[in-house]
Amino acid sequence: MSAAPHKRPPTGTGRRAGDVAPWDVEITPKVVRKVSLVCFIAWVVSVYDFTLFGTLLPVIAEDFGWTAAESTAVNTIAHVGIFIVALVVGTIIDRLGRKNALIVLMLGGAAAAGFTGLAAGAVSLIIIRSFSGFSMSEEVVNAVYLNEIYKKVKNRGLMYSIVQGGWPVGALLSAGLSAALLPVIGWRWSFVVAAVMALLVAVMASRLPESPTFAAIKEVRRRQDAGDVEGARALAAEHDLEEGSQHKTGFKDVFTPELRRHTTLLSLAWLFNWAAIQVFSVLGTTVLVEAKDVSFENALLILVLANAVGFAGYVFHGWLGDRIGRQKTVILGWFGGGAASLIMLLGPSSEVFIIIMYALTLFFLTGPYAALLYYMGESYPAHVRGMGTNVAHVMAPLGGIAGSGLLSLFLFMGLGMQTAAIITGTGGLVISALCMIGTRKVDQATGKATEKKVTA
Repeated sequence: MSAAPHKRPPTGTGRRAGDVAPWDVEITPKVVRKVSLVCFIAWVVSVYDFTLFGTLLPVIAEDFGWTAAESTAVNTIAHVGIFIVALVVGTIIDRLGRKNALIVLMLGGAAAAGFTGLAAGAVSLIIIRSFSGFSMSEEVVNAVYLNEIYKKVKNRGLMYSIVQGGWPVGALLSAGLSAALLPVIGWRWSFVVAAVMALLVAVMASRLPESPTFAAIKEVRRRQDAGDVEGARALAAEHDLEEGSQHKTGFKDVFTPELRRHTTLLSLAWLFNWAAIQVFSVLGTTVLVEAKDVSFENALLILVLANAVGFAGYVFHGWLGDRIGRQKTVILGWFGGGAASLIMLLGPSSEVFIIIMYALTLFFLTGPYAALLYYMGESYPAHVRGMGTNVAHVMAPLGGIAGSGLLSLFLFMGLGMQTAAIITGTGGLVISALCMIGTRKVDQATGKATEKKVTA
C-alpha cells in the first residue's frame, strides 16, 4: 500500500520526519519491470548452471570413464547434498529478506558452478554440485518476492509466467552453448562461464528494492518487541498481514492444522514431479540417447528445439492460470505431460516425431510451474511465505534423488531405458497431478486462500 510522501514515520525507527517508511514505498510500474527483469535473468542463469550438469553428464562420464548407470548414480548422490543445502533457503528468505536472499543464492550458485570446473572425480564432484541447491532454489525467492511486488499488477499470473519461463530459456542456453562451446573450451570451462554469469546477476540484484511486505513484517515485529501492540496490529492490518506475523517463524508454522494437509500434498507434488523432471529434462540427453537411440549431438539439438517450445508452455499456463485458476491449470497440465511423455517413449524413433512429442512433454511438464510457483506464494500467509514455499520446494532435490535413483536402479536391474523412463518419469507426472487435487483453494481475486486463516 502506498503512503503519502510526507507521512510521518513512527518514532524509534531512526529515520527523519518526512521520510517514506520502507514498508510504505510505492511499487511503481518501473520498479515492477526492473525487479521482474532481474528475477528473470537470475532464474535463467540459475537454470543454466543447474541443467548444465545434466546436459553435459554424458561427456563428463566419458571423461571419467563412467558407465551410464554410474553417471546417474553420481547425479543421485549429488542430489542428497542439494537437498541439504536447499533446506536453509526458507530461513534465509524469511529472516534476511527477499532481496538479500536473491543475492546470497546467486553467490552460492556462482561458487558451485565455478568449482565444478575443478572437480577431480566422483567424490569432489558430488560435494561441489551439492551447492547447486542455491541455484535450484532461486525460483523460491522469485515466487515470494514477486508475489509481494505484483500485489497491484493486473494479470500477475501472466507476468510471473514470463519470469518463470526462465527455466526453458536457461535449459535452452545450456544446451545451445554446450553445443557451441564444448568443442572449444571443454566441459570444465563451460561451468566457469556459468559462474561469471551468476556473479553479474548478484551485482544486479544488489540494486533492487526490498519487498514492502517484508519491511512491514519486520516493523510489526519491532513494534511488538517494543511493547507497541496496537501499533503492530494496525500496521499488520494496513498491509493485510495475517495473524502470527509478529512472531518469528520456523518449520513447525507451516504444519499448523490449517496448513498441514496443504504443505504435505504440495511437498509430495514437488517430489513426484521432480522425479519426472529429472528423467525428461535434467537427464534428457541420456534418456534420448539410450531410449530412442539418438546421437548425443542430435539429443542436444532436440533439447534446444523442445525448450524453445517449452517457453511457450510457461506463458500459456500463466495466462490460463489467470482465467481458470492456477491450481486447476497445474493439474490439467501435468496430466497432459504424462500422456505426451508416454506417447513419445512408446512411439517411433523418427526425429520429427521425437522432437514434437518431447516438446509437448516439456510444454506440459515444466510449463505449469509458471502457475504453480505463484500459486504457492498465494497459498501461504506472508510471514511463512518463504518457509512454506521452500518446504515444498526442497522436495525437488529429493524428487531428483528418487527419479535418478529409480532410473539407476531399474538400469542396474537390466530394464531398458524406455521402460525405466515410463515408470519413473511418466508415473511421477501423473502422481504429482493427483497430489495437487488436494491442496488449498485460493481466491485469485484477493490472492488469499479460501480456508480459515493460519494462526502461529
